[in-house]
Amino acid sequence: MTSLPSADIGLGQTLLRRATISPDKPALTFEGKTQSFAELGDRIRHLAAVLRAGGVVAGDRVGYIGLNHPVFLEMLYACGCLGAIFVPLNFRLTGPEVRFIANDAGISVMVADDMLRPLIDSERSNLDCNRYITAESDADNWESLESLMSAAEPIQASEKVASDDVAFIMYTSGTTGLPKGAMLTHGNIFWNSINVCFGEGNVADTTLTCAPLFHIGGLNVTTLLSLAKGVEVVLLRSFDAGEVLKLIEKHRVTTMFGAPTMFLMMAQHENFATVDLSSIERLTCGGAPVPVPLIKTYGDRGINFTQGYGLTETAPYASLLASDLAMVKVGSAGKAPMFTEVRIVDEENNPVAAGVHGEVCIKGPNVMKGYWNREDATAEAIDSEGWFHSGDIGYLDDEDFLFLCDRVKDMVISGGENIYPAEVESILYGHPAVQEVAVIGLPDDKWGEAVAAIVALNEGAELTLEELRDFAGESLARYKLPSQLHFIDMLPRNPAGKVQKFKLKEQFDG
Repeated sequence: MTSLPSADIGLGQTLLRRATISPDKPALTFEGKTQSFAELGDRIRHLAAVLRAGGVVAGDRVGYIGLNHPVFLEMLYACGCLGAIFVPLNFRLTGPEVRFIANDAGISVMVADDMLRPLIDSERSNLDCNRYITAESDADNWESLESLMSAAEPIQASEKVASDDVAFIMYTSGTTGLPKGAMLTHGNIFWNSINVCFGEGNVADTTLTCAPLFHIGGLNVTTLLSLAKGVEVVLLRSFDAGEVLKLIEKHRVTTMFGAPTMFLMMAQHENFATVDLSSIERLTCGGAPVPVPLIKTYGDRGINFTQGYGLTETAPYASLLASDLAMVKVGSAGKAPMFTEVRIVDEENNPVAAGVHGEVCIKGPNVMKGYWNREDATAEAIDSEGWFHSGDIGYLDDEDFLFLCDRVKDMVISGGENIYPAEVESILYGHPAVQEVAVIGLPDDKWGEAVAAIVALNEGAELTLEELRDFAGESLARYKLPSQLHFIDMLPRNPAGKVQKFKLKEQFDG
């Protein structure tokens, strides 16, 4: 009997196969122009040829820095076709930060858009790259991508890759030390997609991508899965609430991924009440639980949220909460998806009972291969049984729904009591004067740390510490109540929408 060939799950092969299956379907819409899958596949073949002609082979690293752009995705898939490794860089980084990541990853080819070329130029003498390609307009000392592609003879087929081969390296934020490069394999991406397809996160017609592609949420919650399935992706350079609402109506968008703050800004936009959102089947939210008032605001428009929890290192989904449970399991990140496991452990790495707080650990084929050139950090993060230790504190209820309390490093210890800021924040968000709030620990001579609430007020609102404590005192124990109140115009967030609490501590400490 003839055995069946093993499926090739490489990113490049998958996209080229999709281009063959659905050649005429719209694939990628960007700034008024739409590529079919056949056109996208053709550009990827040409781009792979450009990289190969420049000496790129399997295992080489190719970097990209810039706002969202079709070339980002084309470059990722072209690398996949050659077995090369794609390295997206955060466009908000400083020159020295870019230098560290580029040289740490050993990037040989750097691709940049118009806005980021000056940053790369300022660091050229410090970079180990041997080729610089401009993704958009021509520029001195940069090779033109379009010129290179027009002269290239397209590759005919993708190289075979193994499931365990690294597809791309994403560097973590490095808020506690130097950033680490999470190695995500072709298999990690495939199994994350399978987990989504077996859950509620399946996309149907058109998805909108406005979260940054260099972040795992923007890239792999809906974008890569949509393209693999033959679903059109409407791509935005960067998030703009008004533009997002306009494009949802224009392109009959079915779903999109975003952080809570993005959906809050959309709801606060002057056009929210009148724009046609009837095409939306569900919105996918990550980075933090969706506040109940926001769930209700969108619910009034007939729109539900699918929520989830994940990390760069888990590609990203570690849990999913179906939209019909958003008000039943308020604050929950959901259950582990079909092919992934989640457990809570104590400080000795022993599993704990339901309701007991501990570190969230994840195991499954979606968990990264490890950190690039950091065997020590890999061994610290992934134990001998294959469990990835997230650094997040949480618990499972008696139905195995995951609830996140906080990062280990963000926990406040006041008077010997462990206080989880997320728990306090969820209550403070209910105060009518509060637009945004973050709870941090600040040094206190008596208690070790004081519970400090950093608040952005709604326009025209006023608030005192006593009023906030009275409000929260109805739901929280006294030791959890804020003893300090500070005001800020807007909370500092990273590109994923997460509050950068280390910046708040720097600003308000002392």
